[in-house]
Order: sequence, then C-alpha cells, then structure tokens
Amino acid sequence: MEKKKPLRKCVGCNEMKPKSELVRIIRTSEGEILLDLTGRQNGRGAYICRSTECLERARKNNSLSRSFGMSISSDIYEKIAAELK
Repeated sequence: MEKKKPLRKCVGCNEMKPKSELVRIIRTSEGEILLDLTGRQNGRGAYICRSTECLERARKNNSLSRSFGMSISSDIYEKIAAELK
C-alpha cells in the first residue's frame, strides 16, 4: 500500500501540493514572522511555494496577514524573499 504524502495549500497560488514542495512560514508566540525550513518549529504556520511569484501574490492578497491575524510589514516580505532565493 502506498503511503500518502500530506498536502498543504499554498497561500500564494491556493493550490494543494505535497508538504515537501512547500516552505513553511511561522508566527512565533512572540509575534515574530520566520521562514521555517525544517517544518518543525513551534508556531502558527502557513505554507508557500518556493517561488517569489507566489510570495508576491500572497503579499498582494494579504494572505499571510489573514493567516496570522496580524499585519505583515514590507521588511518581512523582503526578508522572506531573500531567504527563498
């Protein structure tokens, strides 16, 4: 029997993809937004494709702000974009 891979939805393109193809962004309990490359850090998570196009779409649609219930500054988006490259 084949083991199913967990699927997650990208906040940029809204496509369901295997968790391994996406990057996790977390909000820590202190309210800090970080890129979680291990996928195991504590915090509220949202997933995004490994492309700057999806990050820009998420920025335009305020998807991360909605996911985390807080406003996300331009600095954070730029930091995430730099880490994705």
